[in-house]
Amino acid sequence: MRTLLKHRSGIKSILVGIISLFTVFAHSQIDHKQLRENMIKEQLLARDISDPATLKAMRIVPRHEFVPQDIQPYAYADNALPIGMEQTISQPYIVAYMTQVLKLKDQDRVLEVGTGSGYQAAILGQIVDSVYTIEIIEALAFTAKNRLSALGYNNIEVKTGDGYLGWPEKGPFDAIMVTAGAEEVPEPLLKQLKEGGRMIIPVGPHKGIRQLLLISKKSGKIKTKEVMAVRFVPLTRTNN
Repeated sequence: MRTLLKHRSGIKSILVGIISLFTVFAHSQIDHKQLRENMIKEQLLARDISDPATLKAMRIVPRHEFVPQDIQPYAYADNALPIGMEQTISQPYIVAYMTQVLKLKDQDRVLEVGTGSGYQAAILGQIVDSVYTIEIIEALAFTAKNRLSALGYNNIEVKTGDGYLGWPEKGPFDAIMVTAGAEEVPEPLLKQLKEGGRMIIPVGPHKGIRQLLLISKKSGKIKTKEVMAVRFVPLTRTNN
């Protein structure tokens, strides 16, 4: 009986090993480039994403490198995905939309609040001169910094901190993107926005629907436009 149990245990171990190898093999056979092309065609072009710079960035950046390994096969799906610590990577369309509406130029300096896995920062880094991105969760900031460095994004600087306060030492910024939901527009971010600059930020009650606001500064005056209803994880503070 002991021999039989041991034999069965050995077979089980072999099967687990075979399944693990099959999973690794299956992941290695995924054509990520084709999945990105499908994503662009079906999720972006089929909607309202037409900015050439945004489409080029979405085509280049390997989204699967910015999600946990076990969900990499779903990296190009039309939805947000968990990245750990109760945070998410936004749906591809939202990433592209928020990038497009900022009307970025190649010489721009951009502030991102809410680094997460670093995917949105990588998209921005493909388009603009420099990106400064802030993440309040130290472990996420550390991982994103290493990931971005390993992938060759040397025009992106990551720091751990309270994104509500912005990064005044690096400002003012041509554009600011906030990728976490705030209950109000942070005044420090408005002050760090250049004349003629634009900000995109989700604003509204936590645990509810927020409005994606497009904010512009002209002649010192702030103009705000609601562009889309969205859901985002909350923008947290260091004193919370």
